[in-house]
Amino acid sequence: MSNSTITATHYNFPGQKNVYKGKVREVYTLENDLLVMIATDRLSAFDVVMPKGIPYKGQILNQIATNMMKATEDIVPNWLIATPDPNVAVGHRCTPFKVEMVIRGYLSGHAAREYHAGKRLLCGVSMPEGLKENDKFPGPIITPSTKADNGEHDEDISREDILRKGIVSEEDYTQLEAYTRALFQRGTEIAAKQGLILVDTKYEFGKTADGKIVLIDEIHTPDSSRYFYANGYQERQDKGEKQKQLSKEFVRQWLIENGFQGKEGQQIPEMTDTYINSVSERYIELYEQITGETFQRADISNIEARIEKNVLGYLNTTS
Repeated sequence: MSNSTITATHYNFPGQKNVYKGKVREVYTLENDLLVMIATDRLSAFDVVMPKGIPYKGQILNQIATNMMKATEDIVPNWLIATPDPNVAVGHRCTPFKVEMVIRGYLSGHAAREYHAGKRLLCGVSMPEGLKENDKFPGPIITPSTKADNGEHDEDISREDILRKGIVSEEDYTQLEAYTRALFQRGTEIAAKQGLILVDTKYEFGKTADGKIVLIDEIHTPDSSRYFYANGYQERQDKGEKQKQLSKEFVRQWLIENGFQGKEGQQIPEMTDTYINSVSERYIELYEQITGETFQRADISNIEARIEKNVLGYLNTTS
């Protein structure tokens, strides 16, 4: 693999205590409760990491997430301190809550698959009869999932079970729900200005060392969210046509068409260079559509060295 993507990192930063490698991000914990989060170019679908990276994907996810954090920090506090490199966010170390707060405005994706299978209850929340796929819910519903450890599938869970099992205290969970609704409302407004509908998304939260609940990880990116184009949405619904969407769903659909859904015994289909470049172009389109800005391609001749130089330069100015 050329240096044009970064799919793994091997840094040893000053004051480094440990490294956590998620599906897409690698998180370095430093002294003084500082985190350096690197968005790699890895592509994950159905909780499986694909064998090849996607050029610019890490930069795109990191820049959308950090832009959106800055656009919502007036309503919900977050972990972010600085972005010293296009692929890097630096922030406060937090203890993550073991739930992902999924919020859905429309019957799409996982909710639609469950609905199609005849279920009308999702995470303890009832879904009304008579909906078609991609119809709008009467109001957004929160359908949490447990935050899985490496390699495990996230599982749907109800508010009642979260409280009963003591995964989150009632006081904290009430705050998480309020923050989730406020962020989704703001995200919906930001999307509308770009001619988009924010269909569903997930948020992750943590607690800082001094006990403050903050937003962590990514927000309103195409990996964590689903967007439809607003123009023509209703006509497509009325005609029973598929919605034109901006999300990672196009990768999932390609995998399904090629016989892969992350199930045991299934082989990941081969991703040719042509297909990988087409995915990269789609991610760039997503970036430009979501942010309304032209994507500035970072220098990818040696991403690993570039990141190291920028992070060390930042740490030197703060030490």
